[in-house]
Amino acid sequence: MKLILRFLKPHRKLCALTIFLLIVDVAGALFIPTLVAEMLNQGTSGSSFAAIVQLGVTMAVISVLAGACAIGGGYACAALSARVGKDMREAIYAKSLKLSVYDFRQFGTASITTRTIADITTIQFALTSTIQMVIPVPIICILSLALTFGLDAQMGLILLAVVVVVLLLAWGIMRSASPLFRKLQKLLDRMSTVLLENLTGVRVVRAFNNEKREEKRMVDAFSGYAATSIKANRLFANLDGLSFFCINFFVVVVYWLSGGHIAAGTFQIGDITAVIEYAILVTFFLMMAQMVILILPRSLECCERVRQVLDHTPEIVDLVEADPAEKNHDEVLAFRDVSFRFQDAEEDTLSHLSFVCRRGETTAVIGGTGSGKSTVASLILRFHDVTGGAVELNGVDIRDMTQEYLRDHLAYVQQKAWLFSGTVRENLKYSRPDATDEELMHAADVAQAGDFIRSLPEGLDSFVAQGGTNFSGGQKQRLSIARALVKKPELYIFDDSFSALDFKTDAALRKALAAETGDAAVLIIAQRVSSIRHAQRIVVLHEGRMAGVGTHEELMETSQVYREIYESQTKEAQEA
Repeated sequence: MKLILRFLKPHRKLCALTIFLLIVDVAGALFIPTLVAEMLNQGTSGSSFAAIVQLGVTMAVISVLAGACAIGGGYACAALSARVGKDMREAIYAKSLKLSVYDFRQFGTASITTRTIADITTIQFALTSTIQMVIPVPIICILSLALTFGLDAQMGLILLAVVVVVLLLAWGIMRSASPLFRKLQKLLDRMSTVLLENLTGVRVVRAFNNEKREEKRMVDAFSGYAATSIKANRLFANLDGLSFFCINFFVVVVYWLSGGHIAAGTFQIGDITAVIEYAILVTFFLMMAQMVILILPRSLECCERVRQVLDHTPEIVDLVEADPAEKNHDEVLAFRDVSFRFQDAEEDTLSHLSFVCRRGETTAVIGGTGSGKSTVASLILRFHDVTGGAVELNGVDIRDMTQEYLRDHLAYVQQKAWLFSGTVRENLKYSRPDATDEELMHAADVAQAGDFIRSLPEGLDSFVAQGGTNFSGGQKQRLSIARALVKKPELYIFDDSFSALDFKTDAALRKALAAETGDAAVLIIAQRVSSIRHAQRIVVLHEGRMAGVGTHEELMETSQVYREIYESQTKEAQEA
């Protein structure tokens, strides 16, 4: 509830207008049965035709006013729900951008997607239904009971008893249903995860003929969700039946008691109509409220899931508000005795790592699988924070600057190239929106992507599918490298981003890069010696520790680990 109030607060005026229109609508709906009873009573007691006509005109005016308020209230409620949903989605998206890799691992990508789309849709529907169907219930019940007590105290007590019984039934069933809906949301996450895996990994599924196995996983997920849904629906089916029984019981009692009261002169025929109309209104809104109660436990669970994301403290946060003064430092990047350990790990992934990346030079990091190479890039970008030592940019600890400032000074090309849906031009401009077409094509030429862009029917305006699936691995890597070059930062980080290139393209790219990045520092993380042998400085990692640093020639003489990597790759190339 606190979450809803947090997002309703900026729209309090619209919220107040919605509730006001709703109250007028409800008041009009209750006043009409009173006028109907008065008209019947006057008609049966011989009142003048003019008095009856006047009552009819009053009823018409109130009906039009209540109807207009109902329409206006419905529109305002829909607008309020849409704005709250928009604000929630923007808040979750903004928070997700601040989450670290470890934070995402805690929630899961599929779960974040479900919370952003499905959970908030459920909250929106619950908010609209609550305003239109639940908030009027206490107003309807109080006014109906007051009017019924005004006509006959005995019938008022009976209606009060019926309302209390129905409310108690609804409360008890809602409490029983809450655990089921909590389980339903977890099962929904599970369905989303399995479905996402099957759709994104469909080629692997088919390649290993595992369609039946994956189908069984999906059916199991669907079946678990269906079984839990049936249990929840049974509870609410019982609630509907018991509520109808209580209201029908009240109507029977009203008719049974009315005869004696009319005979005693304490009740009129019109009063019977009014009492039954009050009961029907109470019944209608109670039944509508029950339909809302059906989704209320689920929506409350959705609120909790959204709150967990919004209130989660990210692993990586800005520790300062002001950024350091701009300065050109010869050592653009420096690792000072850096150690790092993942939260759930027992040993350090990196241990006492020290090296520098100087302006105008290329520094390379190489090592076997699991040696911690990609972790180096993650620490530079502050996707993780070091657990020992410091990473410095232009002589300043990167924790003493904002993340925006840090990432503004570097360009990163990750191992798995990723392109966004849109056009080639939009992807290249992603790093610098004000870049001209000439700058884009120059960067593409340096990245050895210019020729294939020009060969596309629409050039820079050619369509790019989500993830760049309509391009080959090498083409995606070259476009990703071009995107980084467009930015023109102080530090380039290439995280094994030449792996999909053939040797000829790799050599041409490295030669062009050397000329293009003369005023910046370049860090290449690679597994292939051929990609980094011409670097001015090569850092060799082995099991998270430095196993050597120097040029290719120096390492061939001083580092056994580097020599083994080089010899194994040379042998593989000769055998191939």
